[in-house]
Amino acid sequence: MRLATIFCVLIFSGQTAFAQDHALAMHGAPQLAADFTHYNYASPNALQGRTLKQAQIGSFDSLNPFSIRGNAAKNIRERVFESLLDRHYDESFSLYGLLAETVTAAPDRSSVTFTIRRQAKFADGKPVTAADVAFTWQLLRGQGRPNHRYYYDQVETLTTPNNRTVTFTFKPSPPDRELPLIIGLMPILPKHIYGQRDIQAASLDLPLGSGPYEIAEVTPGAQVRFEKRADYWAANLPHNRGRHNFAVILEDYYRDEATAFEAFKAGDLDIWFESNPQRWTTGYNFPAANDGRIVKENITLGTPSGLRAFVMNTRRPLLANRALRKAMDLTFDFQWINKILYGDVYRRTDSYFGNTELSASGKPMSDDEAELLSRSLIPRAELETGYQPPESDGTGRDRTKRMEAMQLLEKAGFQMRGKSLFSPSGEKVELEILVQRRSDERLALSWRRMLAGIGVDLKVRLIDSSQHQRRLQNFDFDLTAYNYYASLSPGNEQIYYWGSEAADTPGSRNYAGIKDFAVDTAATALTRAESKEDFVTAARALDRALMSGRYFIPLYHNPVQWVARWHYVEHPTRHSAYGARLDAWWMNHDN
Repeated sequence: MRLATIFCVLIFSGQTAFAQDHALAMHGAPQLAADFTHYNYASPNALQGRTLKQAQIGSFDSLNPFSIRGNAAKNIRERVFESLLDRHYDESFSLYGLLAETVTAAPDRSSVTFTIRRQAKFADGKPVTAADVAFTWQLLRGQGRPNHRYYYDQVETLTTPNNRTVTFTFKPSPPDRELPLIIGLMPILPKHIYGQRDIQAASLDLPLGSGPYEIAEVTPGAQVRFEKRADYWAANLPHNRGRHNFAVILEDYYRDEATAFEAFKAGDLDIWFESNPQRWTTGYNFPAANDGRIVKENITLGTPSGLRAFVMNTRRPLLANRALRKAMDLTFDFQWINKILYGDVYRRTDSYFGNTELSASGKPMSDDEAELLSRSLIPRAELETGYQPPESDGTGRDRTKRMEAMQLLEKAGFQMRGKSLFSPSGEKVELEILVQRRSDERLALSWRRMLAGIGVDLKVRLIDSSQHQRRLQNFDFDLTAYNYYASLSPGNEQIYYWGSEAADTPGSRNYAGIKDFAVDTAATALTRAESKEDFVTAARALDRALMSGRYFIPLYHNPVQWVARWHYVEHPTRHSAYGARLDAWWMNHDN
């Protein structure tokens, strides 16, 4: 990083953040001043009360969200438990003091100190204290979920000089500027309750936290009734004005989406977050939707597209050949697939961070990006061009793209013998793709037909979720369908997704087996960036390397969120960058 940049960070970013210790931002200063009145996507005049009925798919056998045992009911962590800091979803990554009245991070983020609000209380009326924070750290570091154990293990010492003050000091290496924010988002558990419980057990014991809701009634596997607490300690904080508006939230569990959607049509559910493109385009031809009692909305998202893709395991000798991977991408006729299978509702993904300034798509490679990628395995010319998804004629049998793929393969030493393709070593190109959903099976079968045109024999195998997870953890596959979600604040998880070390670590998410020093360098630079400029540069370099490496067949994404609601459910005129935030919606009392 340039000296001038460092100087600017210290003057304009660091000192500002410390002065405004009501909040902490990953980069620069927080958007909202200390005297903010409410979050941007909440309406202070929202109506309070009424019952919201919502669907969940599947079942549950536990009310303990902190254990990997059992299947915990949804939304307990978000509604029942609170953190020292609260996320404002209209910013990349800025947190505002919730249980903590103030937060102060060291200039190098080597430590962070929180001062707990005097009025903070758990649902049983007991105050939230520094002892509860220390207890939570000790408990989850040793017995929590893997992510809790990992992050809490980065803490070298925790000190509590008084009942309201907690200081976390982090281990000196590796440097991670995100840690103070991650620690601030950890749930805080009451010592007097959870000191007597087995945190690792799948249990139906009612959870107790400091959040706005408590669980009032449970039908195991079928329904959870959340009731808003009349004595919620933080109801009047600016963070909560216009939020947590429903008096009761009923979450009913359904066996499948089709059954749940029928319940929504009948009025047994109030809101529906749609994920099926065919249903969205053709499945709302029924009376309540036709006469306006049900409202369909497209909510624009300000978050990255992420990467839904067919992942190619480069540990396999055949797929280690980049020419083959590129040729297989050329055969994927997205235009035909989008039209025939999805009614032209999707967009082709060409970037992991698509739709944001973090994306490298369509942007020339900067000198700073080039420096980060100087030791990449990918040819410089292809990095400069970036990934450009092939444009087909939409017939599903584009001869031009097929010919381009065959020329690429022949140049790399592949040969056609009859209708089959053989590698330079004489191995027949036979591959298998694992899928766990019928929709992915249908997509893969369409691609299989396209690949046959270049002699690639692709076998499609539908397996259950447990087997799929087991084979992914052991990297026991040729190709698989997977969704890599991306946020506006990518950090240390990117090393876990794409790093060379992760490629040799069973259980990591580096399913493609990527081993590229440049990818390692760019991912590490994300965690060490002190300025917004350097952060964006690192993200674009990582994006450019991932997409140009041809490790994936990028599929598609939806730039909007599909939401259907009964007309009496209302929301603010402005949504967050992350889409609909249901905690800011309300119900019209005149329904």
